[in-house]
Amino acid sequence: MSTVTKEEKVKIVCAFCNGRGIDPFDLLSEKSTCHVCGGKGKVDVSTPFMKCAYCKGTGNYKSYSCNVCRGKGVVPKLKGRTKVCPECYGSGEDISSDMECLTCHGKGVMLTT
Repeated sequence: MSTVTKEEKVKIVCAFCNGRGIDPFDLLSEKSTCHVCGGKGKVDVSTPFMKCAYCKGTGNYKSYSCNVCRGKGVVPKLKGRTKVCPECYGSGEDISSDMECLTCHGKGVMLTT
């Protein structure tokens, strides 16, 4: 008999706005709603999750929401044994292009084969 692990949704503090619910960079105005959490200060994520390597859990990359985690600061944890990405050495970043690593898709880790 096998057991199925059910993914659970949980609310965490929005990494992009640090739970304030407003745009942290005041791009449109100092009262602009955070586009990641919609002004709520919290976001729904599926468990299990891990900190985003590309933005280092901040939810932003150069004053934009992170392409990898979409501003949440976390990404779904890979299922199975993982290893540090041999291309970016765990940073999640492609040093030559300043974009996310194409090998691990910005997660900094990948499944072992």
